[in-house]
Amino acid sequence: MPPNTPQQKETFKVLGIPEFRHLLTGRFLFIMGLRMLGTLTGWWIYELTNDPFAIGLIGLAEVIPAVSLALYAGYIIDISEKRKLLLRGILFYLSCAIALLLLSTHYSLEQLGKNWVAFSIYIVIFCTGIIRAFTGPLFGTMLAAIVPREQLQSATTWNQGIWLSASVTGHAMAGFLIAGIGNTGALMIIVSFIATGFAFLYRLKAKPALNKKGEKTGLESVKEGLQFVFKTKEVLGALSLDLFAVFFGGAVAMVPVFARDILAVGPIGFGWLNAATDIGAICIIILATIFPLRTNQGKILLWAVGGFGACIIVFALSKLFWLSFFALLLSGILDGISVIIRGTIVQMKTPDHMRGRVMSVNSMFINSSNELGQFESGLAAKIMGVIPSVVFGGSMTILVVVATWFKAPALRKMKY
Repeated sequence: MPPNTPQQKETFKVLGIPEFRHLLTGRFLFIMGLRMLGTLTGWWIYELTNDPFAIGLIGLAEVIPAVSLALYAGYIIDISEKRKLLLRGILFYLSCAIALLLLSTHYSLEQLGKNWVAFSIYIVIFCTGIIRAFTGPLFGTMLAAIVPREQLQSATTWNQGIWLSASVTGHAMAGFLIAGIGNTGALMIIVSFIATGFAFLYRLKAKPALNKKGEKTGLESVKEGLQFVFKTKEVLGALSLDLFAVFFGGAVAMVPVFARDILAVGPIGFGWLNAATDIGAICIIILATIFPLRTNQGKILLWAVGGFGACIIVFALSKLFWLSFFALLLSGILDGISVIIRGTIVQMKTPDHMRGRVMSVNSMFINSSNELGQFESGLAAKIMGVIPSVVFGGSMTILVVVATWFKAPALRKMKY
């Protein structure tokens, strides 16, 4: 059905930009491959080790380089031609996926043994963390370079929708492919998706640096980006809320354990549970694309994150597959709302000449929350047990929201 209101026409107008369509398509394929890779490695490591803590170590292996290099990456992005840097990063990601493909073969398992295969997976994931420090922020900077500022809100919603669509497809497909053709077959599909995504992104035009090398030292430039984030209370509040909420509420990291040992639903059920969060998120993204949030975004953000924490508690206590799936589905709807609002705040508040550095700070917060959250979940599961650790995480998420409500009035009152 074609858009028939001025608001809906404005939302779809941005799709008339061919380069924006190439960016969305390439990002969809690339992120789908990455999400499949993340889902597969969690299951694969648990198969090799039978240890929930080993799943958490995957997050730690990726977050250490991603966060350590984030600020430097922002400086490099701002002084570099962005298309070339993005394509180079995706080629490196492709190389890492091929390395995992080779590790997944029976020959590698026979020659190396389970322990060395697991150790090698951590090494490859560490390398993807280095690459992610650069590629993650690049998509945000490319978006702002392609789309006129007056269309950024619509473009951001589409961009987040594509990311979440790729996530749900990747999560679900990974579980089904593992069950159907095994780890090696699934990794062959992943490699093909990343390579095809590269082909679409190759069609983007060059995006020259807005800042010239030598205008400021790297340290001064990084400091300027940090100062902007910490002075812009709405940006700082949104990023901090996401950091702590996802850090404590990262129940998805333990889904392999729930799927295999608690709910006993195997790889296919594992795929559906992994996909549930993103199915909910993409549903709300579609609605928000057609009917954008127009007011009280700050309050909506806080309520959404609080509801997310409650859903995590329900998931932890559930012994029924359908209830667990529904809890994750609803958590995805609420998380999708927070993703839209946070992404729009960052895009709308950031000056063009600082996008690389601010997007890198944003990426640093996101990497910290997701990957450190995965590590926290694995460590808490080892100390408390799986179910108590997830209940604790959901409760802490709610506590973070309550603290933010009273301590960050600028975020609570924010509208755009």
